[in-house]
Amino acid sequence: MNSEAEAAEKQAHVVCIPYPAQSHMKGMLKMAKLLHSKGALITFVNTEFNQRRFLKSGALESVESLPGFSFQTIPDGLPPSDADATQDIPQLCHSIIQNNLLPAFEDLLAKLNAGIHPVTSILSDGFMPFTADAAHSLGIPVVLLWTIAACGFMGFYQFKNARDRGLVPLKDESYLSNGYLDTIIDWIPGIRDIRLRDLPSHIRIIDPNDIMFNFFLESTQRAKNGTAQVLHTFDDLEQELVDVISSMYTTSVYTIGPYQLLVNQIPLDEKEGLKSIGYSLWEEEKTCLQWLDSKEADSVVYVNFGSITVMSAEQLVEFGWGLANSNFCFLWIIRPDLIVGDSSNTLGVEFMDAIKNRGFISSWCPQEDVLNHVSVGGFLTHGGWNSTIESISAGVPMLCWPFFADQQINCKFMCDKWECGLEIPNNGKRDDVEKLVRLLMEGVEGKKMRRKAIEWKKLAEKACGPNGSSSLNLDKLVLLLKN
Repeated sequence: MNSEAEAAEKQAHVVCIPYPAQSHMKGMLKMAKLLHSKGALITFVNTEFNQRRFLKSGALESVESLPGFSFQTIPDGLPPSDADATQDIPQLCHSIIQNNLLPAFEDLLAKLNAGIHPVTSILSDGFMPFTADAAHSLGIPVVLLWTIAACGFMGFYQFKNARDRGLVPLKDESYLSNGYLDTIIDWIPGIRDIRLRDLPSHIRIIDPNDIMFNFFLESTQRAKNGTAQVLHTFDDLEQELVDVISSMYTTSVYTIGPYQLLVNQIPLDEKEGLKSIGYSLWEEEKTCLQWLDSKEADSVVYVNFGSITVMSAEQLVEFGWGLANSNFCFLWIIRPDLIVGDSSNTLGVEFMDAIKNRGFISSWCPQEDVLNHVSVGGFLTHGGWNSTIESISAGVPMLCWPFFADQQINCKFMCDKWECGLEIPNNGKRDDVEKLVRLLMEGVEGKKMRRKAIEWKKLAEKACGPNGSSSLNLDKLVLLLKN
């Protein structure tokens, strides 16, 4: 064997495949960059639909100047669409759980294995469980990356227990409003004082064949098929739960995060090349950063409900007037597909006059740049895990209006355990929004939350620093993926 062939054989070639949605792609891309910086070849697999959106948004300038980092695509099994919006989630989950993506993924692996650098391992989103079948057929490791918190993972993992104990399905729709969701759940290891309503929202089923419930149940139960598990968190934040989850598996569970703080550690010369790969499926408007430059420190509320949350025009108006009436400056991200139904003239001229010089509305933005801007003093969020851990990383306290999935349990931990957030009542009426924004930005409780958020930020930085728990776990993961 010549030296070139030996080098090819020894080089780690990791195939990274995220669940096809914005937050999952962002988390997986950051991990791919970290692995690339450690010497691994990366093939990043998007669905054809999301790759088109990725290119359209300008997130992918060029990877030609980045040797060893390439993109490939597979079909998602859904009808063709050119919409610049998140696809129907239940349809997507049904396609995944039916293994509709598996044949194309196996064909791609075969094509890659016919090249100079055979695939040595797969880093798969935990919510893409079919990838373990492909990995096992090739006899290579498959590490499952959960772009969620330990509390979120444990919440989804309990779907089976809740069903087996007879808590779900609910008997009828009246159980959604008759107090049943306030049932105390006292049997989850590592989680105390939690109600049924605090578990991920897809547990609130009436139909036992509900697609989403069964998708989450099956994905988490099949986690045992992974060679190892990675949770996007850090030890100090969720140590008790991480210990419990680790005890559930015979393989390793690694806490690695917050990702961005680890990406910040990449040497400058390598980081420059990686900058050509962005994370967003929407084009980011950066003029909001200039607007933030004109505001005083800790004076602006940043408002963003994430990439999937939708609301009625009436709900949007209530949030809008709550923000306007608080008299604080705010930067509000309103996605083109945020509003369900007719969104024409939703906020109106009177509202725009009321917020002149105080409010800035944008369709999408570079969120981490915003959260780390000196003028941002609070974050009104849906409580998705990327947003939550990015806010913690920036030391910014939160108001949370959870929409679905793991956002409910993230909100519970943010408010009660980490003490850096407050929940907005479910209806999100303007008076509640106004009151909580004022409390967040100038109240005694808001100041306590800000101090707590800064404490978590320091612990996150410690975890991602030299010899920090996340840094050491990243090194262990690299070794596993290389061998």
